[in-house]
Amino acid sequence: MEFRHLRYFLVLAEELHFGRAARRLAISQPPLSLNIQQLEASVGARLFERDSRGVRLTAAGRAFRESATALLAQAEEARLLARQIEAGAVGRLRVGFVGSMLYRGLPEHLRAFQARYPGIEVALTELNSQEQIDALLHGQLDAGFVHTRHLPDELGAILAHSESFVCCMPQDHALATRPAVALAELRGEPFVLFSRKASPDYYNRIFEMCAAQGFYPQIRHEVRHWLSVVSLVSQGMGVAVVPAALQRSGMAGAAFRPLAESTVPSEVYCAWKLTPDHPARERFVEMVGQGQGLPDGPGDGVGVSGLP
Repeated sequence: MEFRHLRYFLVLAEELHFGRAARRLAISQPPLSLNIQQLEASVGARLFERDSRGVRLTAAGRAFRESATALLAQAEEARLLARQIEAGAVGRLRVGFVGSMLYRGLPEHLRAFQARYPGIEVALTELNSQEQIDALLHGQLDAGFVHTRHLPDELGAILAHSESFVCCMPQDHALATRPAVALAELRGEPFVLFSRKASPDYYNRIFEMCAAQGFYPQIRHEVRHWLSVVSLVSQGMGVAVVPAALQRSGMAGAAFRPLAESTVPSEVYCAWKLTPDHPARERFVEMVGQGQGLPDGPGDGVGVSGLP
């Protein structure tokens, strides 16, 4: 039995006339008769009565008509679904993110993506950078936003956001009234820092920034999330150097001041496993790369760069 047989059957069941049915199908009458005979042989039952009075559906034919209609409808749905998946218009996308992405464009990216591809279900999971890398490698995430560009060869990445670092301190700190703070002025201060295990890149970057100013930060507390850094600072438990986006966290008790000297930027990369045939992920990465949903592109006007 072929889908062609079902289409011919349904047209003939509507017309109950071989000549009219053949014209609708744009074929001659003999091939139509042959296909109906092949279908009846395949089914093992007569589907039509043919006599001098015309063509009529048998009881088996009437029952078969309902099933044939449903089968063709399911086939059409399957065809449309396959085309939509190929186009990246439907499916499920598992996206990991570091907490600071809530202030660095992730909500805007998602709104723009869902507006364009409403048929794709996006599932978010908050993980630190290393956890996301592991999940990407094991196929547990389709894309992730990480703090590092140092990734295994199996992963690709593009720059999603870049911005400056700022000094974060308790609101009543002596430096909180300054228009800008030099890193050297934080010598001897207790630091709250992102855990080296959670993000070795950020840990080393801040260490190197301080070393360039002639001192090593005195690490008092290490935490796994940027919001935890700001929270501890707001409670008077130290100072920190954080991405500028954290100023939008609205954490009471924390003050943010620009750094007097220029520093390396704070960057977030959108990463994915280099496997083919994932249209939904490809559409998502494309939109992130174009900065869609963000008013000025991927952070501070910085262009998107790919990694080898």
